[in-house]
Order: sequence, then C-alpha cells, then structure tokens
Amino acid sequence: MTGAERIVDMHDLLLDAYGPQGWWPSRSSFETVVGAVLTQGTAWTNVEKAIRALRRAGALSPEAMTELPHAHLTALIRPAGFFTRKADTLRSVLTKADLEFGGFDGLLSAPPSELRETLLSVRGVGPETADAVLLYAAGHPAFPVDTYARRVLGRHRIIDERAPYDDVAHLVVEALEGNERMLNEFHALVVRVGKDFCRSRPRCGRCPGEGERRSTGLK
Repeated sequence: MTGAERIVDMHDLLLDAYGPQGWWPSRSSFETVVGAVLTQGTAWTNVEKAIRALRRAGALSPEAMTELPHAHLTALIRPAGFFTRKADTLRSVLTKADLEFGGFDGLLSAPPSELRETLLSVRGVGPETADAVLLYAAGHPAFPVDTYARRVLGRHRIIDERAPYDDVAHLVVEALEGNERMLNEFHALVVRVGKDFCRSRPRCGRCPGEGERRSTGLK
C-alpha cells in the first residue's frame, strides 16, 4: 500500500472514530485569518480568549481592526501571547490587502498561488499559517503541516518527520486529490488524534490509528 493510499485509509478510519470536527471554528473568513495568526505558538484555548475580547470590542472585521489603535489591539490579543508581533502581523496583512487587492475580500479572492505568495511575504506568516488561510478561509486545496501532522504521519512511517514542509503538504494534497472538504477534515482529525494519543509520549493502546499501523505490519 502506498503512502497516499494509507493517508486515505487514515482519513476514513479517523472520521469513523471521531466524526466530523467542524473546523475551522469561526464566524467569518476574517475571523479565521485572525485565528490562524493568533494560534502560532499557543494553545487554541488562549486564541479563543483573544477572539472573544476582539468580538466584545467589535474589532472582528477588517475595517474595525484597521481603525483600532495599535495599543488597544495588542491589549485585546494579549491572551494569545506574542501579542506585539501578532498585532504587527495582522496589521501587515490588512495593509497588503488594501494596497494590493483593494481590501480583504480581494485578497482572499486572489488565485491560490498569488494569495499564498502574498501571505508568505508578510513578516510573521509562515507556510503553516498561509496554508491554514488557504484551506479554511479561502477554500483552496492546501494542508497545514503542523507538529501533529509530522508526528502522526512520521510514526506511521508515511513520511520522514524531517521531510521538507512542501513535500509533506504536497503528498497529503495529492493523496486526497485536492478535495478541500477532505483536506479540511483530515487536518482537524490529525490534530485531534495528536492531542488525544499521538503525544510526545504516545498512548497507542486505544488510538484509532493503531488499526492502520497493524494492517501495514508496523510495530
């Protein structure tokens, strides 16, 4: 069985075990982008606190956040950590959107390659964040290769955990045939099983992925 076939099997097995995950948890594409920036280097529970603060302040729209004083923005997103850097990143995304695409909606409507290139040109946006925006905010085929994905796919010997980011992302996108819905679900499911079982110290006994490992002769 090829690595691509095993990724499809893993998607189906985890979906059967966990059900749909309903990612990304947000009320708008702009909120999704904000969450993708804020979640860098912190737990999602901290991001939720920052999102709630932004919502209470009426700052969860491109226009409102642009008008918000910088000091106020940093104070609102403080729970997410690295708040000064993340505030600068959010400002830079909004500035590029306005100057180069006529606004946030224009940015998200850009062709996938142009959107990704633009995001990566912003200080504080790396490939994982850019691909999260492409997948969850813009609905393009992409796969954010996070720590959980490397760990789960690496331990199942589908990838080398040290493989280049783009190689892993391309493998998963190709395996799931660029199906945005499946890519969305697979990423969420990998994060779920990573948090529940595939930790730094794995808890393999009851892991839904153990059936896939055994079926391929892995130990």
